[in-house]
Amino acid sequence: MEMVNLKINNVPCKAPAGATILEAAHEIGITIPTLCYLKEIQRVNGACRVCVVEVKGAKNLLPACVYPVSEGMEVFTGTPKVQAARKTNLELILSTHNQDCMSCVRSGDCELLRLCKQYGVDKSNSFEGVLPERQDDYSAPHLLKDNSKCIICRRCISTCAENQGVGVINVVERGFNTHIACAFEGKLADSTCIGCGQCINVCPTGALVERDDTDKVWAALGDPTRHVIVQTAPSVRAALGEEFGLPIGTNVQGKMVAALRRLGFDGVFDTDFAADMTIMEEATEFLHRMKEGGPLPLITSCSPGWVRYCETFHPDFIPNLSSCKSPQQMFGALSKTYYAQKMGIDPRDIYCVSVMPCTAKKMEISRPDECAAGEGIPDVDVSITTRELARMIHRSGLRFNDLPDEDFDPAMGEASGAGHIFGATGGVMEAALRTAVETLTGKEVEPVEFEAVRGTQGIKEATYQVEDLTLRVCVVSGTANAGKVLDMVRKGEKQYDFIEVMACPGGCVNGGGQPIQPAPVRNFTDIKALRAKALYDQDERSAVRKSHENLLVKKVYVEFLGQPGGKKAHELLHTHYQKREKLY
Repeated sequence: MEMVNLKINNVPCKAPAGATILEAAHEIGITIPTLCYLKEIQRVNGACRVCVVEVKGAKNLLPACVYPVSEGMEVFTGTPKVQAARKTNLELILSTHNQDCMSCVRSGDCELLRLCKQYGVDKSNSFEGVLPERQDDYSAPHLLKDNSKCIICRRCISTCAENQGVGVINVVERGFNTHIACAFEGKLADSTCIGCGQCINVCPTGALVERDDTDKVWAALGDPTRHVIVQTAPSVRAALGEEFGLPIGTNVQGKMVAALRRLGFDGVFDTDFAADMTIMEEATEFLHRMKEGGPLPLITSCSPGWVRYCETFHPDFIPNLSSCKSPQQMFGALSKTYYAQKMGIDPRDIYCVSVMPCTAKKMEISRPDECAAGEGIPDVDVSITTRELARMIHRSGLRFNDLPDEDFDPAMGEASGAGHIFGATGGVMEAALRTAVETLTGKEVEPVEFEAVRGTQGIKEATYQVEDLTLRVCVVSGTANAGKVLDMVRKGEKQYDFIEVMACPGGCVNGGGQPIQPAPVRNFTDIKALRAKALYDQDERSAVRKSHENLLVKKVYVEFLGQPGGKKAHELLHTHYQKREKLY
């Protein structure tokens, strides 16, 4: 790799040719502030000008996030001229920004506010004047868009277009009236938005936030006629601790369970149990299609953002989708049937709350055919994100880090290591392979790790020889990558038997409802890998590491469902997908 020599603040250093000043400064321990730049986005524009630096010989200050280093360059990142320019730029941004910070969900977690404090912006009205007219959009079930807090950084646009391949928002109008909107100023609810929430995760302010459904949960907890239960997805335990100052990738399962119990839930359960159920059904479905014939490749249906993307942009692949409900919905279905029967509770009196790393789960709960206990009884009543759960814990006054470690309730709280790794890209595939391979061979799989499908890469593929069958698998995260893979399959350039797709890059650990890390952390820390490691470590420590060896899963089939893939299992745990007549 070719290296160039330069000086930053009179300190000699080296940087790879083509690296930006921002990246070179980071390597020697200097953080240059940014508001529009994110390393994960290719379409970097340097629009905010908060990262400007002084370069010897340059006529003007230069944006560090896009300007490349060169041999002999001398850079100064903190001169009075630089600091004054950054302060002025922040004041200009504030001049059209809604400063009702006390009621903003990002208060204390706002990148703009943090930089204003850092650069001594003590006047919020330095450039008072007419404010642009902006229209908010509260139409979607998962997201609120408040344009009065938007700073036109364009991170959301790039993420939606590049990482997700959807592109439902863009810059409209010009000059003072520039703002972010859907085509023809349409509503998000009427657009092709897939609900992934990745735009929320990259927003530096409170312009994009998830729809807060915690009031529904508080109301249910306060209703004595309700039996309120909660399920938590695997990725939540790997990220929730960040909201309480713990290092990224800390597994807080025990404290999370203790907190939920103290919030007043009548039952605290693990969605990983339903993940094991998903594997039993999905592996059975896959083997049936392999042996008896059926649309191949089989494509997973755990991610509702991906399912909507497939229905909207690639409807010809709908027959390839697994008919299995997601673990969230399988758990809800069993809570209103099996659990209700065991506990002697009317399903109408059970209120099922899910805590998910995903904003698309808020949309999924209202899909058709998600009411196993009967029409009018939804499998899941409300879905909240990891961030919403953290706000509930803060509001309740619980000292999260001081709580004891407690276990899930046993009725639907036992899971295998295979269920735990669902939150990482490749986890569903690996869990399915552990069961499918043992079912095909009748022999114990050793080792149980399928390393080829692990890692945070956007597209991974592997081939496994099992007896006389050759299994060709592919793992995809990020719907833009999914689109590329489907195009190759459609053209005959690639042949797969089984494809796992997660809508969010890196899988659920990087879901749109996870704790938001500021740009300096996102740019230089592999957050996805750290969170995924917490789940793989839990899998490795588990006594049971295969879904089909989960004793509780076996019990549910014996007592209630019959055989995996059987009639009753299909009625309760499977759904249907169909080409939409119109976008929804």
